[in-house]
This record gives sequence, structure tokens and C-alpha cells, in this order.
Amino acid sequence: MLLGRVEGGSREVLEAVPLKNLRAEPDKAQEILPLDAPGAESERNRFLIDPGEQLRVEKAARARGLEVLGYYHSHPDHPARPSIYDRDHAWPWYAYVIVSVERGEPKELTSWVLAADRSRFDPEPWEALNP
Repeated sequence: MLLGRVEGGSREVLEAVPLKNLRAEPDKAQEILPLDAPGAESERNRFLIDPGEQLRVEKAARARGLEVLGYYHSHPDHPARPSIYDRDHAWPWYAYVIVSVERGEPKELTSWVLAADRSRFDPEPWEALNP
């Protein structure tokens, strides 16, 4: 999750909180979101966040005066652009940062915002302020 503040229409990410991808634990993932063919999804091609963990991070962020600005994830051996799966599971008010990872090496990093009508992702400019 990306935590930070919004000022003057700009988002400033102050913290990136990693959330465990439950697709790495097929039994737990199946408990939270049962699938007809659970073996078709893995941590390499899908993600599933524990809703309890997500809520805990959101509450802790609010207590510190931060808000959830968006989410980040990687696309192993795939371009840093949203997939149909990403679009189907995204919300229009968050930023979605995607990093492509080619043969284990991080490459391109992009940021996207889902259109209000959920028809597409629009690229969002970003800049590293403290590289």
C-alpha cells in the first residue's frame, strides 16, 4: 500500500507498506476468495490481499495522519502496464504503481489511475523526490 498525503491535487507518497500476497499460500487464499480452479492462479500471475491486514494498515495510517494513496505491485516478465485483471480489481480513486521485473531484475516503473467509468487506466506522471 502507498501511504501519504494529498496537497493541492498532488499525491506525496511517504511510505510504501508491503502486503503479503496470499496467492503464495493457496489454502489461505482459497479460504478468503474461493476459486473453482485454484491451481490456475499463483503469486506469479495474481495477487490477493488479506482484507484484515489491509484494514489494519489503513487504520494505523489514519492514526498517524496519513491516507491510502494507492497500491503497488510487480509484473514478472511482463510490461509495467495494467492488465485486465488489474482493471477489474481496481478502484478509480487510487494510484496503481507497477514495476516490470525482467528475469528477476526491476526495470520500468509506471503509475496509473483507473478512469471513473472503469473503462481504462490513464497513465499518471510521477517523480522520485528522494531517490
